[in-house]
Amino acid sequence: MESSPKGSNFLKVCGILMIIGGALGIIISLIALLGVAALVALAADSGTVINSGLLTFSCLLSLCSAVIELVTGIIGVKNCNKPEKATTCMVWGIIVAVLSVLGQVLSVASGSQFNVLSLALGLVLPVLFIIGAVKNKQ
Repeated sequence: MESSPKGSNFLKVCGILMIIGGALGIIISLIALLGVAALVALAADSGTVINSGLLTFSCLLSLCSAVIELVTGIIGVKNCNKPEKATTCMVWGIIVAVLSVLGQVLSVASGSQFNVLSLALGLVLPVLFIIGAVKNKQ
């Protein structure tokens, strides 16, 4: 009987959580995009001009991030027992982590305060995913 790689369960659990988070993120991002469109329409009806560019860009970035998180989770679950695919999993985990940091930077650029807790929470799952991939490679 062939034994599972060291980090396979870790990678699989993180992958499942990323699939759930990605799916929820896609739904929430689509709702946010509809909200921005409704806000622009309401503002136009009242004669108010709203620059929706940053809001729309934020929603689209969130949607792309959620899709990438979903894909990353699927890749992690699919390849959790394949140590030769650990590097691929690490790369996808790093991409999700970078997008999390980019989202925080965009939030600060739009006028919000820097939130360490939000950044930390956004990085927990990608970092754990990367750790699982590293253990899987060993």
